[in-house]
Amino acid sequence: MNYKRLTPAFSMLELTFVIAILGIVASIGAEMIAKVYEGYIVQRAEYKATVKTELAATQIANRLASAIPGTVYRKNSTASTVEEITDDMSLPGDQYTVLQWVSADMDSYNATATPGWSGFIDIDDVANTVNSLSTPGSALATTTAIINNLSSSVPAPAPKIYFPYDANEYNASIAGTTITLSGTGASHIVEHYKLAWSSYALAVENGDLYLYYDFPAIPAVGVGTKKSLLLTDVSTFKFKGDGQTIRFKICKEERIGDDLNITACKEKAVF
Repeated sequence: MNYKRLTPAFSMLELTFVIAILGIVASIGAEMIAKVYEGYIVQRAEYKATVKTELAATQIANRLASAIPGTVYRKNSTASTVEEITDDMSLPGDQYTVLQWVSADMDSYNATATPGWSGFIDIDDVANTVNSLSTPGSALATTTAIINNLSSSVPAPAPKIYFPYDANEYNASIAGTTITLSGTGASHIVEHYKLAWSSYALAVENGDLYLYYDFPAIPAVGVGTKKSLLLTDVSTFKFKGDGQTIRFKICKEERIGDDLNITACKEKAVF
């Protein structure tokens, strides 16, 4: 007599249950993986937006820290409205898209152990006149060299001298430790001064923030054409002056998709 050995196997019903359970587990796992990936994408976008905004805000603050008081102006996009930063606003705040200032030349000031320009006038020097000023402790040749290297203008722009509580800028030539003012010179000489050769401006154009540079060190002058991109996809750029303090807020969007964007904002006050 022949005997057949029976081999255990799943029935059709058991197979159906197993397939159903595997499908449920797979769907739950796929949903979890999708949520984890979505969270990673959002966190990455938040990080990128935050870092880029922080870097831009730090660059702005560093530049503004060198602004000469009384030379900071705000403008609307057409430059039809030009106001000193401390004046009352004649337009709503979001209509001002340009922040502009004359910057003291900190590049040559900090370049070497002996500053390019010391910022002090020896008012007791008998050689001083309304046109010729003695500025001991200065290496003005360093200032000339750095201006020539940094400016793309040929010849490089002549520096300008600013005195505290004086709204005028004075054209100057520099050599040795002597500053020579052109024209009629300064009507009143004080001990402190700042030297400048370039203005700077921040302008929002088509949603991007640009830094304009290397244009005349004259308050509220036209910004020229030389610029560099500072930050893209800027949704907010607001600024306000109060005495010697300038506050600004900048927000950047990081685009994830058509229906989801991440926005990071940074506020700073510059004294």
